[in-house]
Amino acid sequence: MLTATRVDIEGEATMGTQHYGADSENGDRIDDPSEDALFMMISDLNDSDNTFVVVQPDEDDPVWFASVAVLDDGGYEIVRRDTARNVHEVTTAISISDIARDLTIWMAARDFPGRPTRQVSEL
Repeated sequence: MLTATRVDIEGEATMGTQHYGADSENGDRIDDPSEDALFMMISDLNDSDNTFVVVQPDEDDPVWFASVAVLDDGGYEIVRRDTARNVHEVTTAISISDIARDLTIWMAARDFPGRPTRQVSEL
């Protein structure tokens, strides 16, 4: 199983709050995955015993999730669901780097328990 460790500014390992995790069908898990970690997990997918990765908040009833699944004819199906924002998107892609980048950007805009809300002010 894969896990990520946070390091503070002094180089010390910290536990920190985990906001979300990425789980693959074969049991691999990465907490708060980076774009590179998502790339690695998607690259490890195959069409037999590791066909999908799901990313979602670490809570009992998550309001959002994203999944990437291998398609039979090549490429990947990407599903993004956010019930708080009434979003349900299903797309396909072939570039793993594009998928990892797009998911990282999409997840950064999600709401996480325990994370301060963002406030926008006009200057």
